[in-house]
Amino acid sequence: MTKKDKLAMVPDYREIIIKAGEDPNREGLVKTPARASKAMHFLTQGYRMDAEEILRGALFNESHNEMVIVKDIELYSLCEHHLLPFYGKAHIAYIPNGKIVGLSKLPRVVDVFARRLQVQERLTRQILHAVDTVLEPYGTAVVIEAHHMCMMMRGVQKQNSATVTSAFTGEFQKLETRQEFLKLISHNLS
Repeated sequence: MTKKDKLAMVPDYREIIIKAGEDPNREGLVKTPARASKAMHFLTQGYRMDAEEILRGALFNESHNEMVIVKDIELYSLCEHHLLPFYGKAHIAYIPNGKIVGLSKLPRVVDVFARRLQVQERLTRQILHAVDTVLEPYGTAVVIEAHHMCMMMRGVQKQNSATVTSAFTGEFQKLETRQEFLKLISHNLS
C-alpha cells in the first residue's frame, strides 16, 4: 500500500471534525485527519489479506490426531454498526486429519477477519470456515469472548457485559469433545 492509500480518507475525517462542531485547524486537531486515516487503513487491513493463503503457507503433514488448541488470542475489531471497537479473546481448536498448521498462523487468521468492519457472530464463523477449509480436520471449534464499546459507551451503557459466540464442526459437534474443549479453554494450565 502506498502512502497515498493510507491518507485517502483525510478529507473525510476533516469533514467529520467540522460536522462534530470542531475547528480542524485547531493545534490539537491539525494532524488528526491524517492520523485517523492511517489508523482506519490499519484497522481495516484484513480486507487486503487472505486467511486461507496464510494457513496454506505453513501446512505440515503430521499423524497427530488429538486436539490442538490456541487459546487467549487477543483480538481487536470495529463494530460495523457504529465503527466503535470491540475487543477480547479468541480460542481456536482443531483435530488434525493428517495436516497441522504452524501455531502462529491461527492468531494471524484471527487478525485477518478482525481487521475488518465486523460483527462478532460473523467473525467467529469466518475464522472457523478458514481453518476448516484449509486443514480439513476431523473438527474445528472457535469461541470468542468480547467487550463491545458500542454497548459500553453508548446505547445501554453496560460496562461489565461480555458477548460470547461459538461455532463448531465435525467432532466438536459431539457433546464430549465440545465439553473437553470448553473445559480446556476455561482452565488456566500455567
